Amino acid sequence: MSSTSYTIPSIVRASEQLTKEFAKLADKRAILRSKNLEALYAELRTLPNEEKATFGKELNALKSDINSWLNDADESAEKQAPIDVTAPQDINAAAPQLLPGETGTKHPLMTELEYMSDIAYRMGFAIEQSRLIDDDYHMFESLNFPEGHPARDDYDTFMTTEGLIAPAHTSTMQNRVLKKYAGNLEKGEPIAVLVPDRVFRNEDLDVTHEHTFYQYEGVFVGEGITVGNLIATLRTLLSEYFGQDLKAKLQPFYFPFTEPSFEFAIERPAALRKGDTEADMWLELLGCGMIHPNVLSAAGIDPVKYSGFAWGGGIERLVMMKYGIEDIRHFESGKLDFLRQFS
Repeated sequence: MSSTSYTIPSIVRASEQLTKEFAKLADKRAILRSKNLEALYAELRTLPNEEKATFGKELNALKSDINSWLNDADESAEKQAPIDVTAPQDINAAAPQLLPGETGTKHPLMTELEYMSDIAYRMGFAIEQSRLIDDDYHMFESLNFPEGHPARDDYDTFMTTEGLIAPAHTSTMQNRVLKKYAGNLEKGEPIAVLVPDRVFRNEDLDVTHEHTFYQYEGVFVGEGITVGNLIATLRTLLSEYFGQDLKAKLQPFYFPFTEPSFEFAIERPAALRKGDTEADMWLELLGCGMIHPNVLSAAGIDPVKYSGFAWGGGIERLVMMKYGIEDIRHFESGKLDFLRQFS
């Protein structure tokens, strides 16, 4: 390893010994404390003055070689060290200056999601979070999608090789909340739950479609619940959200987990109207319906004694209408000029 040819026998021997010692050391810098190196400095102090200059020159050359070994070892270790992609910064760089907390604001989706949840809470609904990874049973089977059912293809579902699923709708929580709050029915109280959270679909992105977005799922079950209760609940919820009394109507649709199933449309808020035609008066907002008896049975609830309704809608769509946002992709873009409008 030495780049120097030494002429003094004791330095030649020390160089050979230090080379072998260095190769075995885990902590390479420990070579600077080697007894072989200390012995050379001790020998230098005993030499006659006329020999010290030559000996000292070669000893310095050996020390220079050792420093080269250390530099080479550091570079090699740096190349072989794994990259920590979770590290917040370069470990050799100064810590970045953090932005003061008062400059931050809530994301508009979080603000509106909390507002929607607050309205539902005041209406008597419990608030539950969904899951960001789930299984086939809660995504499909518990919701009356038997294996091989063609409606499964409509959800463009992301799946892992282990069979886990990124939920394509917050309805994956229906079975869980029905089971969790089933005790309410025995006490003569309804099951009333709102589930706002993220969902994921394999969508072609455009101004109205995103692969990641938020839904608000509502579930209500009790004795004697009818479609009239469904209309009244959604009309109250959305009228409060938009800040005006809205008319509402249903139009037939199909979902495996509700029967009958509907699309729920509201009278278009005045700020969003472009004309006075019938088509411009109504705005389809979400899917809903009476919970299918098979879904109630899967949760251990008697569908003869109890009935209920459920709905699922997109938060982004409400926010876009409320604030006149033209492109759903803005929400996930991280564009500060967009986000600062809501500070």
